[in-house]
Amino acid sequence: MVHEKNDGINKEIAVPPFPQNRPALSWELKIKKTLKLVPPFLGKFRPIVGQCCHQCTPDSLSKKTGQNFFLGFHDLLKVNETHTRYRGWLVRRVCCVLFVSGCKVYASPANNRLERVCQSNRVKEALTAEHNAPEGGDSRGQINRLSPFLPLINTCIIPSLLRFVGWVVLKMFASIFDSIQVNLNHLPALHRASQEGSLLVYVYVRQSIMDCALIPLVLLCHNLRVPYTVSPLQINSYSLRSILQKVGVVLLPPSAVTEQDAELDSLYSTVMTSLVRELLHEGQALSVGVSAESGRGGQWLARIRQLIKEGSVPDVSLVPVGISYDCVPKTKNIQVGLSSLLPLLWSLLWRRPGGGVRIHFAQPFSLKEMCESGRCRVDEWLPLQDLLLPVILDNRTNSVFGRRRMSWLLPSSHYASELKEPTHPERDLSIAIILHLIYSATSCMAVMSTSLVSSLLLYRRRKGTSTSLLCRDVAWLTEEVLFRNKDVGFGGSLAEVIHYSLSLLAPHLIIAAVPSSKDPFIVPRPSLAATLHLTFQAQIVTHTFILEAVGACAVSAMLCEVASSGVSTMVRSSGVDGKEVKDDMEFDVVLCQSELTERALQLCHLLPPGFMPPCQSSQSFALDAVDSLVRCGILIMEEIPREVPKCDVWKKDALTWTTSDDPYNSDSDCEEQDLHSYKISQSSQCPEMLFFLCSMLSGHLRTLCWATTKLDLLHTPLLEAEFVAQIHSHLCDTASKKKQHYESCSEEAAHTAVRTLIDLGVLLEEHHKEGVFLDVSPLFQLSDNRKKLHRFISHYLYN
Repeated sequence: MVHEKNDGINKEIAVPPFPQNRPALSWELKIKKTLKLVPPFLGKFRPIVGQCCHQCTPDSLSKKTGQNFFLGFHDLLKVNETHTRYRGWLVRRVCCVLFVSGCKVYASPANNRLERVCQSNRVKEALTAEHNAPEGGDSRGQINRLSPFLPLINTCIIPSLLRFVGWVVLKMFASIFDSIQVNLNHLPALHRASQEGSLLVYVYVRQSIMDCALIPLVLLCHNLRVPYTVSPLQINSYSLRSILQKVGVVLLPPSAVTEQDAELDSLYSTVMTSLVRELLHEGQALSVGVSAESGRGGQWLARIRQLIKEGSVPDVSLVPVGISYDCVPKTKNIQVGLSSLLPLLWSLLWRRPGGGVRIHFAQPFSLKEMCESGRCRVDEWLPLQDLLLPVILDNRTNSVFGRRRMSWLLPSSHYASELKEPTHPERDLSIAIILHLIYSATSCMAVMSTSLVSSLLLYRRRKGTSTSLLCRDVAWLTEEVLFRNKDVGFGGSLAEVIHYSLSLLAPHLIIAAVPSSKDPFIVPRPSLAATLHLTFQAQIVTHTFILEAVGACAVSAMLCEVASSGVSTMVRSSGVDGKEVKDDMEFDVVLCQSELTERALQLCHLLPPGFMPPCQSSQSFALDAVDSLVRCGILIMEEIPREVPKCDVWKKDALTWTTSDDPYNSDSDCEEQDLHSYKISQSSQCPEMLFFLCSMLSGHLRTLCWATTKLDLLHTPLLEAEFVAQIHSHLCDTASKKKQHYESCSEEAAHTAVRTLIDLGVLLEEHHKEGVFLDVSPLFQLSDNRKKLHRFISHYLYN
């Protein structure tokens, strides 16, 4: 962590004040009055985020950024005359226009790119392989076949149009966000890489369509090369498509609605690979977004890696980008047309800005180094059913060592040869790169104040809390986040932070200003939309505490087994539901280290993609999860007493001698492994903390449980889309009946649960002309096996 310089930076990153002419609500006045005496403590230390992986890219990590102090933040929306070369009253009124016109823009004309793409061997072979390929390889026939992709190939960057669009986007973002704060720490490294001629590829995790515009805008305002941006949106308007393609936006073909539809065309992947090759040969930068749930967008990274392997491109520098929102704009998965864009822009002009944005650029690292170093190993990857089915069905105590293979993250169209060999290591390595970039970009994201409040209200104070108690929780959680080397996207006094967060989350909360009490009472609104919004905001907190959450769920699984064996483990706590006991809380259960690590290891295999770095083994992650509970004070380590002290070498048995030339000999073979056990802390805060950590993964685990119960009610086989839709409908109906647990009802949760069941072998994929059909496997058509699966998952749910 580095100390933040006291040079006015804190004033720039403070929470933006609300307009003074807006009438304050009664609960806002009470919050300000209640928290008036709370001293400010936030924003004192800033962790160093965005460093390269020390295991996969040590050479890139050794390239230091050149400064040992924090450079501060730059708000893109605060443009004044000091950002221009001119001064005066007229300049203050047109400073934004002058600033954008003064930004350096690297022109990128298409020139003869179309001819080069058509003449590439990859495209020629693809055209020849088609049944309707023109004989003789006529160039006009090739162009006719490639006509749907011609506008994509001719995508270019016109400097004057880019400056105009940049000015429009700045004005639009000023109506949407309070601020756009950019971390300046790694920008010097980007400038240096650009001057050295390195090919930069920016990778971010998709959250909103605003992501596509934020990264080019930041680079434009800091005089860096604006990248060609890969957009997954379907643009219906011809004029809008023409404008976007002239500012470097690579769109989907007009006939494709989604990325999956585009990939169905046999020529699309080939043409896009050739297009990426030509763009990189021109020295252009790229910007690619990857979905954390499905891995969509990762095929572009696979294309770049394929070009490096072939030798067409020497190397590229990957730059993970973390984008954090106080409130994510609701613009996801929409089709954009001129008729829908104009009302959207008109509504933005009359709305009050809501929330800020924090952007972190990570340190660039070499993709070639990651691929050729051999440190990111995939030889231990196994199907999920090989890892967990023996434990679930056969009740084995020891798990199979390995890591879950997620082949669905990368469509098989990129590796046609793997239709016969689905476990090819080349494909696994590309998937490992996708997973690593999802993890790196997520690790760069700052934890916003709305994320902290959402996490506390969902996982710790689900039944409601007072403002003063929420204030103490936010102060504690902020310190824990900073301790884990995560940056926070807010600053200022605690009163301002709480007031700002609750104002943004107010539509999703019930805030009762009780006249007899000074503290307003805050409860999450019990609705599907409100719970899903709070859950989405709290995801980054779950990523931050993933080790502790896995370890806490492993403890819950072992306590569940102890309770089923007849030992009472019910405790009394204000934050945990359960039977009350007269005495103080006591856990006399001894948890074995090996068994606890086994439970954590098994849970690691059920995690969604992006939570674990692929360069770390599952065994190491499970051990770290158990150790993290010791650091938190939840578990207390105790050594198992021995009959003979370890230091008493005379009373030990005779030493076993081995030959010195034995290749399998180790000095530690004759030593006994240290045996440890754990006891749960007797602190009164322990059950509340355990419940808080377990609740972070309860939504994902509960989705798996509910999806498992639906299997016997489905009439299979069904199309995959229809199957996911029925599972999603079942999740919503179950939550509505229970009137709780709405966090398990999102479409992403249903899709992730179905993919997990497919990997487990519960569902079988059948490929037909109409699409992919899903059917329940014969093994899990037996109700006993479904009950075993449900019991295995439900053990990790804290009760």
